[in-house]
Amino acid sequence: MTAPDPSPAAGDSAPRVAPNFITEIIERDLHSGKYPQVVTRFPPEPSGYAHLGHIFASFLDFQTAAQYGGRYHLRMDDTNPELATQEYADAIADDLRWLGWDWGEHLYYASDHFEQYYAYAEQLVNQGDAYVDSVTGDEMARLRGDARTPGTPSPYRDRTPEENLDLLRRMRAGEFADGAHVLRAKIDLGSPNMKLRDPVLYRILRGRHYRAGDAWCIYPMYDFQHPIQDALEGVTHSMCSLEFVDNRAIYDWLMERLGFSPRPHQYEFGRRGLEYTITSKRKLRRLVEAGAVSGWDDPRMPTLRAQRRLGVTPEAVRAFAAQIGVSRTNRTVDLSVYENAVRSDLNHRAPRVMAVLDPLPVTLENLPEAQTLSLPYWPFDVVRDSPDGLVALPGGERVAPEVAVRDVPLTRELVIERDDFNPEPPKGFKRLTPGGTVRLRGAGIIRADRFDVDERGQVTRVYATLLGEDAKAGGVIHWVSAEHGVPAEFRLYDRLFRVPNPEAANPEDAQAEPLAPDFDPEEIGHEDETKPLDAGFMAFLNPDSLRVTRGLVEPSVTRDPAGTRYQFERQGYFWRDPVDSREDALVFGRIITLKDAWAKATQKAEAPAKAPKPARQAPKPESTEKAAPAALTPEQEAEVARLTALGVPDAEARTLARDAALLTFLGGAAQDSTFAQVASWTANDLAPGLRAGEVRVQAADLAPLAALLAGKKVTTRVAREVLARAAQTGEAPATIIDRENLAGSLSEDALNAAIAQVMADHADKVDAYRAGKTALLGFFTGQVMRLSGGKADPATLNAALTAALAG
Repeated sequence: MTAPDPSPAAGDSAPRVAPNFITEIIERDLHSGKYPQVVTRFPPEPSGYAHLGHIFASFLDFQTAAQYGGRYHLRMDDTNPELATQEYADAIADDLRWLGWDWGEHLYYASDHFEQYYAYAEQLVNQGDAYVDSVTGDEMARLRGDARTPGTPSPYRDRTPEENLDLLRRMRAGEFADGAHVLRAKIDLGSPNMKLRDPVLYRILRGRHYRAGDAWCIYPMYDFQHPIQDALEGVTHSMCSLEFVDNRAIYDWLMERLGFSPRPHQYEFGRRGLEYTITSKRKLRRLVEAGAVSGWDDPRMPTLRAQRRLGVTPEAVRAFAAQIGVSRTNRTVDLSVYENAVRSDLNHRAPRVMAVLDPLPVTLENLPEAQTLSLPYWPFDVVRDSPDGLVALPGGERVAPEVAVRDVPLTRELVIERDDFNPEPPKGFKRLTPGGTVRLRGAGIIRADRFDVDERGQVTRVYATLLGEDAKAGGVIHWVSAEHGVPAEFRLYDRLFRVPNPEAANPEDAQAEPLAPDFDPEEIGHEDETKPLDAGFMAFLNPDSLRVTRGLVEPSVTRDPAGTRYQFERQGYFWRDPVDSREDALVFGRIITLKDAWAKATQKAEAPAKAPKPARQAPKPESTEKAAPAALTPEQEAEVARLTALGVPDAEARTLARDAALLTFLGGAAQDSTFAQVASWTANDLAPGLRAGEVRVQAADLAPLAALLAGKKVTTRVAREVLARAAQTGEAPATIIDRENLAGSLSEDALNAAIAQVMADHADKVDAYRAGKTALLGFFTGQVMRLSGGKADPATLNAALTAALAG
């Protein structure tokens, strides 16, 4: 393991969190005086290394607090003695500090508060809000019921507080075997939210804790410990990923029963999957144990430790996190978004030098003696775009462009890339050919006069003539002096998996976007280690994720600091491997290629094959018969008549009349002016979930949402988003809208301000629109909608935006 290079603290210098529904809540809370200061926390479980799946959540937690002048905490949620280790805790803190976050004195360990958690457990018992249950785990699961069946009370649910307190204290004293008893909250066995059906708060678990030692044999569950720790730390806004939405009910119940005031509140955001990537710690461990990678810091791994060794900078990681955006839905991010953030960062950071990775010797027969060339580190475009007119030397010092040069020896014996010479070139080949010319970067134009081959017909040397500048050449290639070049090993890293969704069950699914990425951006760990591990993902490993070559690099690199990142011209961005590279044995790892080769390969693979043109045939007469849907029964026709009388369009009425599941659900809807909208949602948005028995919201709860939509208090986009969340959680849509302040359209001033900001941020696209690319109107509409949190009325926005762009 290694910690390559330090990074300055990020804070307000980091890319900002774009406006979103959470920042709206924070601004409202600060304005109303609900909290004097924003306090957030990032709570990893130290059971694995931090990885790319965590950077979005940590960025949201830390940078949001920084933007609003608050403070942020790092908390190790180390309540599981079987998984948590000091190694992981230290590594997580080190990686997050490298990423740029400075929490100062606010580093907390959940294990430091075991005594307080226990005291609150006894308080719940004394209040009659918790009891010790003694059924088996299987029996407990059976008694909980399911989505259609309420839970059944455990025979131990009515134990007296005195009995429960005695048993709990004996559990703590170690009198019982693991699994013999648990402490459960007494909430609501009939709740549609399964999380509220008497969740477990404490379990017996013998295991030596890395900080607490053998002091405890009972440990709190995450749903109990986490909200209490938030309250103890003074957290105000507890952000977590969407899969914890049902857990919020436990959070709120505990805050109420334990009387915390002021108290924190939990807010859920959509998690972000990443294509071509696995971040489940169990599966990452399998890669290490199977030898598919060299370790947790193998540069192909998604851990931050590996990305550091790869040479990615913290600035690039933060820029990527800022680009993702905050929403209420889960999304999968194309890995190229991350890779492009890395490229963009390195473009102005990495000086240009030359390295030959697969050498082919070239002899310049007419070069009278060796020369020393002075070549610039930076191309024209980087110099042109420099804000201060200066550029960096490899050590970081900023100087005038004419000073940013290095000495490069030009000698009679050179090496070029083997594939830059072709004795039988294909059409369009613009590199070196027999009798052809090509420009050596910074050295002049050469002509290939002849070449040698070995017994296998492989070219072993090219003999060339250095021509004058009046000669013409179709291409440019790089080179290194064979006499002065420094031998080096080059490790060419690529994506570890060859498919977008390596956790899919079969190859067809693996090519598609993963619907449920196997990572949790809020937590490190919290996986169920008892479930069997499906190792099918191993079949999708990319056999070309690492290629190793040996070649030469120009000698100037030996004088540069070890942490210098370079662009090896035409090859990609590289730096010295911080683990294996030594002064007498240079090892360069490729950080990223110059271009995204995967996009072109994917497009080519997905392009449909051109079908041969069919022989010309006489047109067939069109059939006058069309397949008709099955006729409705008299009862269904009567239902259609009833529904249409209530305002439901005929097509939707017929869809509903044919489907008993949809009709049953719609039977609970209010038969008023909102009925037609609720029927439309039932027939279109909710139908798949209703047929699968997965919709948890009640039809009666949809009338207020339909009324808000009809009154233009919410946009169609917000209504659909809230509807989807309500269907998943069972929470009334109006409650969601009220809690998150989603109602109310933008004022004219706010809308115009949002339009002005978007136009200022994308001035180049404004110019393009005014030059005739009117299709960009959709782009501007989407940007304003994102900035306004979806509150802009589409019709009003379209008119205002069109007028502003025409201005």
